[in-house]
Amino acid sequence: MKAAVVVFPGSNREGDVAAALARATGRAPLMVWHRDSELPKVDLIVVPGGFSYGDYLRCGAIAAHSPVLREVKARATAGTAVLGICNGFQILTEAGLLPGMLLRNAGLGFVCRNVGLKVETSQSLFTSAYAAGQTLSIPVAHHDGNYFADPAVLDRLEEKGQIAFRYCAADGSVTREANPNGSARNIAGVFNETKTVLGLMPHPENAVEPLQGSTDGAPLFKGIVEALA
Repeated sequence: MKAAVVVFPGSNREGDVAAALARATGRAPLMVWHRDSELPKVDLIVVPGGFSYGDYLRCGAIAAHSPVLREVKARATAGTAVLGICNGFQILTEAGLLPGMLLRNAGLGFVCRNVGLKVETSQSLFTSAYAAGQTLSIPVAHHDGNYFADPAVLDRLEEKGQIAFRYCAADGSVTREANPNGSARNIAGVFNETKTVLGLMPHPENAVEPLQGSTDGAPLFKGIVEALA
């Protein structure tokens, strides 16, 4: 499986996700600069976390119009798998590849800690190594992670199984207290309609080995490799 990681000025998790991919695949991913207008043939494109373009205007708003994103959108439309993590999630919503938007956290502060995450479905290439209903411990690190969409869009996401993860308590209960940023319906990650594009705010790449305090992110990368190999 070949993967590419898109790098913007202000990205700061590209090394982390590259290491997680190398650990899962046995080969280093290609690193693609934001000004590149072409992408090599790959099975997976990752848009990593960070503060692309300094989060000017809105988080991800400028990056969504970078030269490389035109090709990312074309590849996604053609069915190539795309994963956006944190700022990458923000970029994918700004680019129109995922529904909704990410607003400033309800508490107006930066949140950086491990959170409970409930797997909503195992029926995707990203979540196939998890069980539906499984509870994970994954770190978040964001200021603008408050997922928002109008009620009709949220209902459609529910109906079509496009919600990938929700914030939850340790026992798996989806509660207001377990929501770190005020996201609508505790949503932490969503798919596109074909489930070939996933955006999520938590950082699975920072939960792949024991020294990080959790290995709950490793199955995400394992599942991707198995699905795309």
